[in-house]
Order: sequence, then structure tokens, then C-alpha cells
Amino acid sequence: METVSEAESLLEFPCAFPMKIVGRTRDGFAQAVLEVVVRHAPDFDSASMEMRASREGNYISLTCTVNAKSREQLDNLYRELSGHPHVVMVL
Repeated sequence: METVSEAESLLEFPCAFPMKIVGRTRDGFAQAVLEVVVRHAPDFDSASMEMRASREGNYISLTCTVNAKSREQLDNLYRELSGHPHVVMVL
């Protein structure tokens, strides 16, 4: 089993860390995700957010590459995003 210190050694901070956030297509989804991302990574450039709709248009995926400063920052961001009611999955 991997320990936190082993996982931390896989990344060197600070680093550019891409996160893909998937949710059902709905008004305000991108803005809601952006608010969470900026809360944890205040230097995130919202213009760099990439958006892609699913083939059928039912889902939307957002890719946000944050300047990660610590494992704790990434963990907290992941937890808040994955707990958001509009988010289906965070990769």
C-alpha cells in the first residue's frame, strides 16, 4: 500500500497539474467549477480552462491546469470538486 510520503515523491512542487472535471451539461456548470478552482488556486487563469461537450451533448468536461503548490492543496481541491452536486467525476 502506498503511503502519503511515497505519493508526494511522485510530484515535485510547484508543478502544473491538469484536472479534468466532468458534469452534466447545465447552465452555470463552468462558473461553479471555476469558483471552486480559484478558491484553492487563486492564481488560476480562467482563460486557460478548456471545455469539451460529449458526443451526445449530455455531459461537459472542463480541463483546468493549476499551478499546484502542495499535495494538500491538490487533495483539498479534489475533495471539494468531487463533492460538488453538479460534478459527476474528477480525473
